[in-house]
Amino acid sequence: MELIKQNLQSKVIKSLLVIILGSVALTISAKIKIPFYPVPMTMQTFVVLLLGLSFGYKIGLSAVSLYLLEGIAGLPVFSNSPERGIGLAYFTGPTMGYLIGFLSACYLASFIKLNDNFFEIFAKLIFAVSTIYILGVIWLGFLIGWEKPIFSLGVAPFLLAETFKVLLLSLLVKKLIKFKNFI
Repeated sequence: MELIKQNLQSKVIKSLLVIILGSVALTISAKIKIPFYPVPMTMQTFVVLLLGLSFGYKIGLSAVSLYLLEGIAGLPVFSNSPERGIGLAYFTGPTMGYLIGFLSACYLASFIKLNDNFFEIFAKLIFAVSTIYILGVIWLGFLIGWEKPIFSLGVAPFLLAETFKVLLLSLLVKKLIKFKNFI
């Protein structure tokens, strides 16, 4: 009985450690901007998908949720904070839909299986990352108006970068998915 209790405690500690480190990884990925045309690229969507792939939806969603709660609470974890604001005011700005989309993308990425072939993995990751942009554009439309070129502003500049990130994850997924056994 004592061995079961120790095993459970070890699992909880590992889970909490991965959740905290996942939130830290998301913060770092938000702050590192890679020069990309026409807008700089961050690696947030890569890390969101990586968390879902590597640790499953429970740990992945917990890490993403912690990251979002830290940002809402006022910690400067988001991409353009503190320069463009912090806390709930920043969260409810133009990027809110994208940030909420992190949850759906992480969840969907967690359902990729080790025996999926490359094309299935690529398609599933494209679908997962698409939910970020769908929710982002919907929020952007409500915020700035549907008559504005919301697709040109909120999706088109990122398509090439997202394709590259999804391709990279698709190639690495067989190694990453094995991290689920860590916990």
